[in-house]
Amino acid sequence: MGQPADNTGRPAPGFDRDDPQGGRVTQVGEGQEADEASPPMMAFDAPSAGEILAERYQLAQHVNNDSAGRQVWRGVDVVLRRPVAVVLRYPGGDSAMEMLQAAVRASRVIHSNLVGVYDAIDEGQRAYVVREWVEGDSLREVIAAAGPLDAARATMIAHSVASAIAAVHATGMVHGNIHPGTVMIGHDGRVVLADARADSSDTYETDIRAIGGVLYFAMTGHWPQHEAGSTALPDAVRDATGAVAAPRQVRSGVPAYLDDLTMDLLDPRLALPTSEVLAAELGRLDASTEEHYLDSVGPLRFSAADDDEPTGTPLAARRKIAAGVAGLLVIAVIGLYFGISALGNDGDGEDGQSTLPQTQVTSTPGPTETSAPAQPQPIALAGDQVRIVDADGARDELDGAQAAVDGDTSTGWETDAYERNPNFGNLKRGMGVLIDLQEPRAVTSVKVELSASGATAELLAGPNDPGATREGDDEILETFTDRIGARFENADGATLTFSGFSPDETYQYLLVWITKLPPIGNDKYQIGVQEITVEGP
Repeated sequence: MGQPADNTGRPAPGFDRDDPQGGRVTQVGEGQEADEASPPMMAFDAPSAGEILAERYQLAQHVNNDSAGRQVWRGVDVVLRRPVAVVLRYPGGDSAMEMLQAAVRASRVIHSNLVGVYDAIDEGQRAYVVREWVEGDSLREVIAAAGPLDAARATMIAHSVASAIAAVHATGMVHGNIHPGTVMIGHDGRVVLADARADSSDTYETDIRAIGGVLYFAMTGHWPQHEAGSTALPDAVRDATGAVAAPRQVRSGVPAYLDDLTMDLLDPRLALPTSEVLAAELGRLDASTEEHYLDSVGPLRFSAADDDEPTGTPLAARRKIAAGVAGLLVIAVIGLYFGISALGNDGDGEDGQSTLPQTQVTSTPGPTETSAPAQPQPIALAGDQVRIVDADGARDELDGAQAAVDGDTSTGWETDAYERNPNFGNLKRGMGVLIDLQEPRAVTSVKVELSASGATAELLAGPNDPGATREGDDEILETFTDRIGARFENADGATLTFSGFSPDETYQYLLVWITKLPPIGNDKYQIGVQEITVEGP
């Protein structure tokens, strides 16, 4: 589903404002039938290419209409010069409330695997949502064009979706529309989930089971949930009772553990892990794909059954293993008993006691259960491991960086107060805090606690620190090009967590880069960085 793909303000790869064919968008909202439906618009209502909405969003190309009758357009944010997707609904007002409220809720969750929502506007006669444009295709389109995916790629996609849902659930919200048509695969390999649209029937559980459905579809090309209509996905292979066939029964090459995981997620009789636990487990499987995929990853690390059953492996596998082990133990005990009895009768001494040495029989411990993945731990930072980056200013705001890593959120470093413009008064590109971890190491997340909400910030990684000079800081802005996770724009909260680190890479130099300040009153803008916490495995 070609949709907005880049929170940076730069055009997505391959995007050309003058190319009417650049990027495709799948049906928005096809995963779940929309409760609302737009009535047919009158000819004079229809928007046209080149029209500018809200004095900011220029419509470039009508891509398609979604299942609710809303128009999907590719457009351009003429202020930030970036591609956007615009979803138009006629009319606006009360009938568009569901769409607008869903967009507002979605905008509160910022994650690298979620499509960013930028704006939601009601003009009365029409309403529209503006969001990130992703240059790529939906999972539905990918499977239709190339067939089912291999296990490694299917796991990667499911891991990305589960990570996105874990972020949604952490806010107390439900997505409600996880479907091959709303899972986007960018041309740059990024996987994002679009079009959240939960209603009262949607729960955490329906979201998690839908992740199992996406995994099943990615490996088989069949959707395990019944659909109707001309756009329905191919139904899963089923037996005479209607039970869904396991992926390994549909195609070869599916690893046993992945097959068990998928079927456990789809089985309504089994309890489910949380989305956070599922994301961690899929991350573990995803990380094992480079060498001998799932040959030795060990048992799954969550229980799909109730709490008093042993944890570790999927339910079906646990039952088979338990039966086999029990049988072997019975045979071993019986054999041991008769063997010792026979030896005792043949070796009696004069007093009727055995003359054989007494042998103490001990049970051999069975396989130990794999421990849960270690929780990330904070990486200690000293004051001399951080400094302020300011390539454009008078360099009179460089003191106090150590207060941002002193473990006390009541202290911190802050910018000067800038007047009239939140972008540092249009005097500089931004300011940031450079972190030197002193050696390359694995990182799982960076949490930045600010003094207020409303800032725009991102986390960048780079090769080195060329020195605390204007020239050195300018070089940092040129060489720190690896963005970690999503960019926070006008952040709703004061705590920003960046978690898009690659488990296969190490990092030493990180830059918390701020480009827009929140207002503090009297047409002035300022921000403080109260605390930075870096965590690693």
